[in-house]
This record gives sequence, structure tokens and C-alpha cells, in this order.
Amino acid sequence: MFSPLRPPQVSDAADGDATAIARLHAASFHRGWSEDEIEAMLLDRSVLAHRALIGRHFAGFIISRRAADEAEILSIAVAQDFRGRNVARGLLGNHLGQLANSGVRIVFLEVDENNEPALRLYRRAGFVEVGRREGYYRSASGKPATALVLRRDLA
Repeated sequence: MFSPLRPPQVSDAADGDATAIARLHAASFHRGWSEDEIEAMLLDRSVLAHRALIGRHFAGFIISRRAADEAEILSIAVAQDFRGRNVARGLLGNHLGQLANSGVRIVFLEVDENNEPALRLYRRAGFVEVGRREGYYRSASGKPATALVLRRDLA
């Protein structure tokens, strides 16, 4: 099994990570992104993507898109075996630092209002609610769910 003390190694994601990201995204979300969609994002110069490895195991990823001095976090996911081990916190912290270093001043994201682990992560990282999108998401059962729009200022 995996050592609970081994920290994740966060680095830039590249197009070679598209398969692993697509698999994890599909396992984590109701509507997963295809490998082709991920690969196109990873080749887009406005996209910033990071991956987390624990040993040789793909533990998670985060992807955002930049426009001028703003960015939107498009997705973040951690593999089931690595949840609760600060992988998401490490990914998010590194990612926000890289965004700030690239001139981004404001970061937005959307999250299902029922996703308590994600809400805890984002609130601890300083994100605040600035809007709501009623019925934005559909659960696996087809029931609509509200997306919360969160914001964090980096500068």
C-alpha cells in the first residue's frame, strides 16, 4: 500500500498526461471529459494544468484557463486511494501560486453546493461565494443541483 507520510510531487501536466487525467476525471464526475478534450486543453496556451504524483502513482490534477488577469479553475480531482492525504490542498496551493506568478489577480470556480469536501478545501484556501447558478449541474440520478460561484483574489 501507499505510505501515508509520502507527500505528493506536484508538477506541470503535459499532453502525455491526457489519458490519466481523462480516466480520473471520468471516475470523479458525472460527465467526464474525453482524452481528446483533455489533450486539446493541455495544448492550449491559456490553460495551466498540474498533476500530483505519489511515487509513480497518478494521484490528482488541476486545470484552469487564464484570460487577461483572471482565471477559472475548470476541474480538480484526486484519485480515491489518495483522498484525505492533502493532495488537493497541495495541488490547489501550487496552482494558485503559479497563477499569481503569471499575473493572474482573480480566480473563479464553480462547485456543486452539495460537495462538502470541495467546499471545505476552497473555503480554507480563501475562496468566497459570489454567485449561484440554480440547476446548473445534473446528478447521476438526473436531479438538478446548484453551482456556487466562488472567487479568490490573489493580489
